[in-house]
Amino acid sequence: MIPVILSGGSGSRLWPLSRKQFPKQFLALTGQHSLFQQTLQRLAVEGMQKPLIVCNESHRFIVQEQLAVSQLEVDGLIMEPFGRNTAPAVAISAMKLLAEGRDELMLVLPADHVIKDQRAFQRVLAMATVAAESGEMVLFGVPATAPETGYGYIRCDLQDRSSLPEGINRVLQFVEKPDLQRARSFVESGDYFWNSGMFLFRASRFLEELKKHDPDIYDTCLLALERSQVDGDNLLIDADTFACCPDNSIDYAVMEKTAQACVVPFAAGWSDVGCWASLWEVNDKDENHNVLKGDVVMHDSHNCMVHANNDKLVTVLGMDNIVVVETKDALMIAPKDRVQEVKTLVNTLNEQGRQETQSHCEVFRPWGSYDSVDMGGRFQVKHITVKPGAQLSLQMHHHRAEHWIVVSGTAEVTCNDKTFLLTENQSTYIPITAVHRLANPGKIPLEIIEVQSGSYLGEDDIERLEDVYGRTKEQEQQPDKLRLAG
Repeated sequence: MIPVILSGGSGSRLWPLSRKQFPKQFLALTGQHSLFQQTLQRLAVEGMQKPLIVCNESHRFIVQEQLAVSQLEVDGLIMEPFGRNTAPAVAISAMKLLAEGRDELMLVLPADHVIKDQRAFQRVLAMATVAAESGEMVLFGVPATAPETGYGYIRCDLQDRSSLPEGINRVLQFVEKPDLQRARSFVESGDYFWNSGMFLFRASRFLEELKKHDPDIYDTCLLALERSQVDGDNLLIDADTFACCPDNSIDYAVMEKTAQACVVPFAAGWSDVGCWASLWEVNDKDENHNVLKGDVVMHDSHNCMVHANNDKLVTVLGMDNIVVVETKDALMIAPKDRVQEVKTLVNTLNEQGRQETQSHCEVFRPWGSYDSVDMGGRFQVKHITVKPGAQLSLQMHHHRAEHWIVVSGTAEVTCNDKTFLLTENQSTYIPITAVHRLANPGKIPLEIIEVQSGSYLGEDDIERLEDVYGRTKEQEQQPDKLRLAG
């Protein structure tokens, strides 16, 4: 069995903590590790092979960093130039396996879910394996215990089990996110499950059903795979071909049409953490049923979710059932029963061209990160952290000069034909058009303050001459162009 981890997402439902360039699966929302890391850690099951990760190309270095920090090994990355929903992602994964002469069972897992009961997960996985090995298309269904309007529902035939293993139910109907009245009737009936978005089937069986029910996705993905670039264990999907692929989910493309869809009941403390209310549900609460993160002081308030940036005190007085989320560049306040509408709010911000939906003030790069501290008409101040042994690209700017001040660590500076070292409290000046590079030759993180000054400060004023990470100019620029536009 090989897990296929789907690590996409637009970062809209848990905004402002989640952003397009740093969606929720990479956040530590329910413990010390991110949801992505937790998903991989729960795969320590006998017979489980190293997982295959499907992610956006722009998240490549975040994925690799979180894998390295957790010392987790994977079978490789399949990098999408943009999202095309779950059916194409799983199709290319299955095609890649078959091209390598492998036809394992594929355990498809989203990277951003919470599963509290590991033993129950393993028990259900064993049941699902029996069905999948006989050719069934297995979906993990969570018993619907509350009228949730943010989930898809699956109606099952709880009587007919003649052709299925014990405990497995045949699918009768899929229902996409019902209104409250219908959701209540589903819960009362007892034969509906929430659609977890987790699947188990053999690679060849999935492709057989996909070719039958959605040949456009099948043919386009096959061509995209043929034209993709291979970099070691990683695969970069051809963008021009992938752009022609229909945007469709596994449910719509296959599971709603196949006669072999079945559900294994999955009661293991599951949540897709799809909104702030869901996050409130899965976290520990104080005596007033509040969930508090960061520097927060509450008084006479109950059933609230307050997530504060540690740089700022947040106080709440006399409130019930509200959500407060504060970051360096945004503040969101909403009734807890309306947080499903945060996605609509994010859409409005995107229409206004606001950068706050795209990235945080702190932007992550393969060499480290930088945090925008201040910005004016002709200046910008950044706090830059460079990992030990890492280096930025060799580059030049046509419209700005830079001043670098070392806060801690040792910096190796290249400026035109000179290379020299700077230590704590030392500084240097990088003139306009100077060819330069910053590197960390030490064993501890390098921290510097960079002051940019000039007539234009956009990150598209970079002429990259050499880059050890193989990045394109667009990959480096995009978050900052949006930030300046905002």
